[in-house]
Amino acid sequence: MSELRANLTDRTVDRLPPSIQGQYVVRDEELRGFFVVVGAKRKTFTVQGECWKDGKRHHKKVKIGNAGEITTRDARVQAKAMLAKIAKGELIVGPPKPPPVADVTLGQAWARYRVAHLQRKERSEATIRGYADHVERVLADWLDTPLKVLGDNPRMVAERHDRITVASGPYAANGAMRTLRAIYNHARRLARELPADNPTSGVDWNIQRRRDTAMGVEDLPRWFREAGRLRHPIRREFHLFTLLSGSRPGALMQARVEDIDLRRRVLHVPRPKGGAKRAFDIPLSRPMIRCLIRAMRISRILHPEAAESWIFAADSAPGHMIEHKDPRSRLFKWGNDLRQSYRTLGQAAGLSEIDMHLLMNHSVPGVNAGYITRAKLLGNHLRAAQEGLSEFIIDHGTRRKGGVPAERMWPTLPSRRIGDAILDPTPPDPRIGMTLPRRKNDAQV
Repeated sequence: MSELRANLTDRTVDRLPPSIQGQYVVRDEELRGFFVVVGAKRKTFTVQGECWKDGKRHHKKVKIGNAGEITTRDARVQAKAMLAKIAKGELIVGPPKPPPVADVTLGQAWARYRVAHLQRKERSEATIRGYADHVERVLADWLDTPLKVLGDNPRMVAERHDRITVASGPYAANGAMRTLRAIYNHARRLARELPADNPTSGVDWNIQRRRDTAMGVEDLPRWFREAGRLRHPIRREFHLFTLLSGSRPGALMQARVEDIDLRRRVLHVPRPKGGAKRAFDIPLSRPMIRCLIRAMRISRILHPEAAESWIFAADSAPGHMIEHKDPRSRLFKWGNDLRQSYRTLGQAAGLSEIDMHLLMNHSVPGVNAGYITRAKLLGNHLRAAQEGLSEFIIDHGTRRKGGVPAERMWPTLPSRRIGDAILDPTPPDPRIGMTLPRRKNDAQV
């Protein structure tokens, strides 16, 4: 902002040309700190002064009024009064003092926990959304409640846990209380005035049993039959890849085209559960590669723009699948059911426990096994194990008794045959309102 000097009068101010670009300042030659800011449409009388307060120099700028609405003489009179107040420190307002640490509310503690703990440690978006749902929805009426109130009244927390159990179930109640416990413990690192006992110490935790929803070998024919009949081919491939990889659906839905390395035959998962530090590569078997290629091909047909980035493209705001659930009457196992099935079928196929831990990116138990370097086994050993497990699943899922032919070639269907009336007689999906286009020159992906 350029600056000029002049004896400011009504005539002088009126003759100042409007600014062509930005603003410029014309300072008064008589009264120091009094000036007019000239813009493209208006000229504003302004005053700026300084004072010393608490051993620090403070500057204060105050707008007086616009030329045409106030005369230059009146503006100068007000400027003198303002400068006197600024010099006395009357108009200097320091930054607002933060609330005492013991008065920090649940909402304030959650905001810091989200940034300082979850985001800084690169927790996955799904994990952060889960915490946010507990605080901002389930415990929304406590956002303005000081943590000290909760710490001094553990009965409030125990009774709230009981109400959530009745309204939303035991798992939701335990999850909300675990989130509250983590936020309180994190806040107390700085607020030692808070009660030492976590307010969730009075909660009678609900019993949580591991869900026993895996498929066995005998369930595979039914699953492949139902999955093959799904009307949307992208969802069909998504469910198949979930079963063949044992991946968590949340991470798989965000798989990008750039994450596939066909030369190394791996799919990189950059942000699995646990954040970026748990990033790993999934070794790809031949059935898994065919599945991904079919998914990319059909994504390019149905969602060409989104398919440039996402493997499992969709008509959504981010451009990828955001919902993987299907009615149980249509597909009786999906999501984490398939992850459990992957582990169960791996045991039935004869894979070792350590190989299953490595394939599913689980921590390997024991000191001895901790010396294993996963990357050194990825190229040959783990890929061979993955190949064997995929063949085991496909073979038992498509096997028919008495030599009865399969309904379709899927899941061994080549990508160029998707929607083929004979090899892949899958009805069009009414949700997208179209049939699969047939393009003679459509190159195989």
